[in-house]
Amino acid sequence: MQYFKPDGGFFVGDCMPFCHAGTFRLFYLLDENHHGALGGLGGHQWAQASSRDLVHWEHHPLAIGITEDREGSICTGSVFFHAGTYYGFYATRMRDKTQHLSLAKSRDGIHFEKTDPNPFASPPAGYDPFHYRDPVVFQDPGDGLFHMLATARLVNGCISDRGGCLAHLVSSDLQRWEVREPFAVPGLPGEPECPDYFFWNGWHYFMFSNGGVTRYKMSRQPFGPWLRPKVDTLDGPAARVMKTAAFGDGRRIGVAWIGTRRDSKDDGPFQFGGNAIFRELVQHEDGTLGAKFPAEMTPTGNSLSAFDLCPLDPDTKIIEGHRIHVAPRQGLGVAQCSGIPHNAHLSLRVIPQPGSHEFGLRLRSGNAFDTGYQLHFTPRDNAVNLQRQWIGGVDGLDHPFVLEIALRDDIIDVCIAGSRTLIDRCPERRGDKLLLYAQDSAVTFEVVEIAALP
Repeated sequence: MQYFKPDGGFFVGDCMPFCHAGTFRLFYLLDENHHGALGGLGGHQWAQASSRDLVHWEHHPLAIGITEDREGSICTGSVFFHAGTYYGFYATRMRDKTQHLSLAKSRDGIHFEKTDPNPFASPPAGYDPFHYRDPVVFQDPGDGLFHMLATARLVNGCISDRGGCLAHLVSSDLQRWEVREPFAVPGLPGEPECPDYFFWNGWHYFMFSNGGVTRYKMSRQPFGPWLRPKVDTLDGPAARVMKTAAFGDGRRIGVAWIGTRRDSKDDGPFQFGGNAIFRELVQHEDGTLGAKFPAEMTPTGNSLSAFDLCPLDPDTKIIEGHRIHVAPRQGLGVAQCSGIPHNAHLSLRVIPQPGSHEFGLRLRSGNAFDTGYQLHFTPRDNAVNLQRQWIGGVDGLDHPFVLEIALRDDIIDVCIAGSRTLIDRCPERRGDKLLLYAQDSAVTFEVVEIAALP
């Protein structure tokens, strides 16, 4: 399921992971024509795949589909389990483009039936009727009340163009909902989409996506005050709209999607819908979050028993085996590894020497240095670039770290030190060389494994 895309011209849209009784369920928007179905209304429906081990998956019939003429799209929401029933809360985009909150129930988590009334809630006075979607529900263990957060927009916000908010509704029975003051007004452009809320090891978190990029805040209390961490994102900009679910013993799995390009060129903008991306969340001692590849879903294949590393300049040296030291006296030093399969999993250990400024890799490269996709590290800026994607606040780049890279079709996916991830879609270049380089720096690269993927 890592990098999964449905067959038949369909795509993965917003993902809604949920886990109960040991079964991990991935509900997702089944997208056709990149949000262009039904005259641009989306035409989305909820699809589902499930697994008990993240390795073996079963695909199920549509969980919640379009069944009424008035429905233009079954939009993003969440699943909540209570008293033997699965509650599928979602938004309905009507043919007039207004958005309303809806509910379907299930006893087995597979077959859902819409409830009556449907929808059960519409935007109240003071809220934009075209922005009322993405409900997520949680229960306060203190008083037992159920709380719902929904993407919304205040019509008369204090700052006219920054009224996007998380609406807050409360219920004692999951049926009748009372509107409260907004849960959060982030003050960002657009609306805080696809919210998520969870408690994990003493910390409460709520997440939302802005411009597709998932952000989070944290608190020791269920309703704040909320802290914004120094790095409040979980992945690079290409990983869109991540939501999470608990899994197994104290783990948490996030699922996002990476869009497709509008054309075949590397610099084309992303469209809605593409391939699923799975991450395992990492919780640091201070409660801040990171992400890594889930071990069960890390691509595996046949390890290449032999591969050649060779220096391309006189200052780069082979130390032993598959270890190479790149230390140019000035400027750029490069080593080359040839015969890299187009689909491959790479594992390296990177050992920067004190004072290293810039270093990295060129993936799917030809003979010329600038023909590959650049994965670039700048320790002094705590930054990592993958082609046109970027993440900051990456600590520890001036110390040894493990680097994992998955090359799958036109996707390049990177995990840094088991705590930060970065992905991009790179369709153009198909070279079979890996270049390891350092710029005005001294770095040792140890190629641990190169595995060809089926």
